[in-house]
Amino acid sequence: MSNRQYSFVVITLLIIYYSYNMKALIFAAGKGTRLKPFTNHHPKALAKVNDIPLLERNINYLKSYGIKDFVINIHHFGDQIVDFLNKNDNFGCKIEISDETSELLETGGGLIFARRFLDHGEDFLILNADILTDLNINELVEYHKKIKDFATLAVSDRESSRKLLFNDDMVLRGWLNVQTGEQRLAEFNKGFKALAFSGVHCINPVIFEKIKRKGKFSVMEEYLDLMQTEHIHGFLHDSMLIDVGRPESVIEAEKHFK
Repeated sequence: MSNRQYSFVVITLLIIYYSYNMKALIFAAGKGTRLKPFTNHHPKALAKVNDIPLLERNINYLKSYGIKDFVINIHHFGDQIVDFLNKNDNFGCKIEISDETSELLETGGGLIFARRFLDHGEDFLILNADILTDLNINELVEYHKKIKDFATLAVSDRESSRKLLFNDDMVLRGWLNVQTGEQRLAEFNKGFKALAFSGVHCINPVIFEKIKRKGKFSVMEEYLDLMQTEHIHGFLHDSMLIDVGRPESVIEAEKHFK
């Protein structure tokens, strides 16, 4: 075996090891107002695409990469999510519930609230429950391990009302509201790439020492503050991705996810 072949085998085994030892936090607490009337009586994570709930699809998606250790945050009709998981024996996984019933904390507050489940030294994934994608998780993890950031954000070149701005090294340098033209920049915009966030992040627990906000807040707000002093890389992919946030997007998702 040549040195190149040996290195490839080692890297492959390391990726498999990290994937199989990773936890994943699935954000499932949101009210899903765009998915009304379904979310008048159900959590958005249980909305179905071709008769399979989003939460089930995403658990099985991550299981296909060897991830079987989950944290799921709940708020809106959270008891339905717990019942669904119990009825399905947690899909053969270890699942811990981060219960935000008393207060919906958004993505940043939800991450901090779930810290006790995640702050154990190992990197972990975050995935929004209403995102369906065939993004290669192994490639995201490999990239994250290579650059050694505390946060790596999956992004793609697709339509979105809000985009993140990256320099030529794929380091986060800003945010753009496409509709209004509003920007938040870490430096003068030198022709930054405008890319849409995919709702998937790979995180090192050191992030818990860097986040300053408390209570209810968006993790993206924290990223935009931290980009002033820290490197946060984007992982550019061209995978299928659908934000199943509206009834019409369910119809679109059913064309691609059987």
